[in-house]
Amino acid sequence: MAPPPLADTHAHLADEQLRDQVEAIVAEANEAGVERILAVGTNLASSGESIRIAERFPGVYAAVGLHPQDAGSFDESTVSDLRVLARHRKVVAIGEIGLDYYRDYAPVGQQRAAFAAQLDLAAELSLPVVVHNRSADADVLRMIGEVIRPSSLAGRAGVLHCFGGSAKEATLARHLGFWVSYAGSLTFKKTEEMRVVAGKLPLEWLLVETDSPYLAPEPRRGRTNTPANVALVAERLAAIHRVPLATVATQTSANARTLFGWA
Repeated sequence: MAPPPLADTHAHLADEQLRDQVEAIVAEANEAGVERILAVGTNLASSGESIRIAERFPGVYAAVGLHPQDAGSFDESTVSDLRVLARHRKVVAIGEIGLDYYRDYAPVGQQRAAFAAQLDLAAELSLPVVVHNRSADADVLRMIGEVIRPSSLAGRAGVLHCFGGSAKEATLARHLGFWVSYAGSLTFKKTEEMRVVAGKLPLEWLLVETDSPYLAPEPRRGRTNTPANVALVAERLAAIHRVPLATVATQTSANARTLFGWA
């Protein structure tokens, strides 16, 4: 029996750990039933490389953006450059963007300026956003609410990637047109509270991802992560919801298709 179709909605294929092996990595993912992969940029260089990778594979698409840890390099020309990249036919989202108050790679003020400008760009281009949020829940929800509510993105605004928040936060995000995405951390031994939250959320709200090459799921923790491993995240989500893997794969893939608009 063929494996159920899956979508890895967050993989850094342009990362130096993966980009030289990307052909084998995509082939391995396809063999594992992963039909769609979103290659996510974190700066202008990786965004451009993500597009070039997406051009090579029918099932790979790209997101372009400036990660909050790189917000120190943000200036007016960044948005212009991203606007050009975002018009490529394989670009389906602006990301990875957001706020990270856990690490101080960039001042908070610069992070907020970069996030706000890229949210505005997404609204201008009617593209959903891929949001990084670490220890910045209130500001992330406030800022996406300020931009998304009056925009054309209300129904398919974006995704909170690598979600580790509460059911209340997920509900607030969903009301803004966001999905929440679970990565390999859902399988870790010390993340029982995350699994409790995931079990409370409807599958219609959820996506799965790897965040490759990071966060390899159990039992492959400690190794370089690749998109094929999204099957392990989906398997854990199926166990949490007590449904067949095919149910989770079909629903999360449909959610991703609705959000990103890929065929």
